[in-house]
Amino acid sequence: MSATPTKNVPAPTPETAEYWQGCQRHELLIQRCADCAAHQFYPRILCAACSGRRLAWVQASGRGSVKTFTIVRRAVSQAYAAEVPYVVALVDLEEGPTMMSNIVGCGVQEVSIGMPVEVVFEDWAEGVSIPKFKPLRA
Repeated sequence: MSATPTKNVPAPTPETAEYWQGCQRHELLIQRCADCAAHQFYPRILCAACSGRRLAWVQASGRGSVKTFTIVRRAVSQAYAAEVPYVVALVDLEEGPTMMSNIVGCGVQEVSIGMPVEVVFEDWAEGVSIPKFKPLRA
């Protein structure tokens, strides 16, 4: 008898720990440089715009728009088989950075480039919440 396949759970690093802690609280955190005011995602130790080291964590609005996307129709492993088809998208956040995530809360055929979206969190396991995006309905 084989074990039930499990999803890949993120392993926080010193650079990403605060981001994942925010996700546990259902808060989308990104970094902001105190030197040049640029926002960035993914978490890192230097500002991507000016190489400054004075980075602070700030709560993002959680709103953005779909930059591009693909529909996954064949799961990467059995752990994700029940979710196909699903959308993997690049989302441009209002603050400027781009995140890769899933679009949920609508049919895969409803997703379009430019679609306004907002963050939602999916609790996968004890202490692990994953940010995803759903359509922003006016």
